[in-house]
Amino acid sequence: MKVYIVAGERSGDLHGSNLIKALSTLDSSFVFRGFGGDEMKRAGVSVFVHYEQLAFMGFISLVTKTFTILKYIRLCKNDLLQFKPDAVILIDYGGFNRGVARFAKKQGIKVFYYIPPKVWAWYQDRAIGLKRLVDRMFVILPFEKKFYKEKCDWDVDYVGNPVLDAIKSFKPTPDFANKNDIDKNKRIVALLPGSRKMELKLIVPLMAEVVKKNPTCQFVVAAVGNLSKDLYGELMNLKNVQLVYDASYDLLTVADAAIVTSGTATLETGIFKVPQVVVYKMRWFEYALVKRLVKVEFISLVNLIAGKQVIKELIQEKAEPIKLNQELDLLLTEGTYRSAMLAGYDDIFKLLDTGSASQNTARLI
Repeated sequence: MKVYIVAGERSGDLHGSNLIKALSTLDSSFVFRGFGGDEMKRAGVSVFVHYEQLAFMGFISLVTKTFTILKYIRLCKNDLLQFKPDAVILIDYGGFNRGVARFAKKQGIKVFYYIPPKVWAWYQDRAIGLKRLVDRMFVILPFEKKFYKEKCDWDVDYVGNPVLDAIKSFKPTPDFANKNDIDKNKRIVALLPGSRKMELKLIVPLMAEVVKKNPTCQFVVAAVGNLSKDLYGELMNLKNVQLVYDASYDLLTVADAAIVTSGTATLETGIFKVPQVVVYKMRWFEYALVKRLVKVEFISLVNLIAGKQVIKELIQEKAEPIKLNQELDLLLTEGTYRSAMLAGYDDIFKLLDTGSASQNTARLI
């Protein structure tokens, strides 16, 4: 059986690779091709386009890169026609993958969507469009099943969360702290500024200000190897800061607290049971537009899954050094605030722990 798989980001590459391994275990005759990254390639995919070429973020980027995006959609369509797959598996990357789904549907190709776009957050009517384009949807957040049923009478499959899969299979690097000159005699604060250039440009200066206010702490940045070191410049020059590359899970095993840019990393940090504060900033005109569109009370996955505030979210103008430093003090202090957060993490783990998301999805496919 031939399957075309499309993942446009780093996390999609990881989750796609785990799904491919699960499918291959069930049926060794699968042949995979598509858009992805190194993890998918190692899992056996013939990667036609690497996700690094698709790293667009924000409304302005989408406008300025429109012709580039359209070019890659055309490439994908042409490659699909040549490969002639039995099915297409789409992973996240909403705008791009909706176009792929529409084309595949017209060609009579079965369309599966694993980790669908967050239409429950904004433009909720897109759920109806997805129902028309997708043969079967596999969601990874418990509340999504109810959302699709209520919004468009669509019975989608909740398969568990692949982040939990990845963490369960993770094996810590022995003696990680010593190998990276991390001082374990100090309180260790993980800094997870994100994996996109614009995120780093807005969040790194904020994190640097907090570092300066806490000279007795050891700050460690979860840096991304395929980004320019210049993006971390304001942190690299500070004495109590270390950078580790592509080792966020190892970092979270030794951290006492974390400052995290909103995204999948908030959930990962919660599963590792590290007290955290979430920060997020956008360019003001993008934020003004997003604020009008967003339909949810929270932005972090931890709070969304819990249905209440478990961790503090400092967004836009609230993401400033004084408030962030105050929150960090609370996280590093043993007491009811910290213990309540850890208890909230336990509840989320129980909600998500429904077996392997990759294996559940593979069986259903």
